[in-house]
Amino acid sequence: MPLVLLTGATRGIGAAAAVQLARQGAELALVGRDPARLAETAAAARAAGAQVTEHVADLERMAEVRRLAAEVLDRHARIDVLANNAGAMFTERHVTEDGFERTFALNHLAPFLLTNLLLERLEASGARVVTTASDAHTGGALDFDDLQSERSFRPMRTYGTTKLCNILFTRELARRSSVIANCFHPGVVRTGFGKNDGLLFRLGLTVAGPFLRSPDRGARSLVWLALSEEGGRLDGAYVVDEKPVEPSPAAQDEHLAQELWRRSAELAGL
Repeated sequence: MPLVLLTGATRGIGAAAAVQLARQGAELALVGRDPARLAETAAAARAAGAQVTEHVADLERMAEVRRLAAEVLDRHARIDVLANNAGAMFTERHVTEDGFERTFALNHLAPFLLTNLLLERLEASGARVVTTASDAHTGGALDFDDLQSERSFRPMRTYGTTKLCNILFTRELARRSSVIANCFHPGVVRTGFGKNDGLLFRLGLTVAGPFLRSPDRGARSLVWLALSEEGGRLDGAYVVDEKPVEPSPAAQDEHLAQELWRRSAELAGL
């Protein structure tokens, strides 16, 4: 029974993936910021047959990422899959207590730090690392002189840049380590994405809701990469609808990936 550590498990793709993973026989370690929502997802996964542990953590804060990693290492002797799914888009620029732009902190630095803190255990387990990226990466632009978007903050561009970071991180992780690392585009899904602030943006997403992909469909590639034999044969891939595709040229830039890793390690205190 593989153990899957799943972040962002309290709604949308994460909540749907938890139930799908449970139905396929996985044991789950679920991570969420809201204890009540986390308990709801855990109950649904247990009802689908899974053994579940719950971990409450606010992944925008690097101290919380470190606490979570220590807790996971203490409670789980092996980790077969790490699913880095937590993420959000914010329509206004916010800075975390660590001094990082909030989208960058949650979408990139948190999974980067968590994966590295767990890497020895992941490698010993022969694990897979699955990260939720997005086709929005094509609209991102990585500027190492403005990683915190102080000069260039625009909601979709900033979000797209963090998704570009997810793909570059995945490719570099596959190169540097023995884990199987892949990422995927879930489609444009009916979730809480983009509803964190900004009234007009929230209204727009509400109107578009009926035309968006369901969370169950959006979670399918995550589950496929996590558990399937075919998904396990990929490494360093970007997947759309359970098929590897080529991401943007920037997302395939090895030098960009290496420099992002170096800068991220410095920012995360590794």
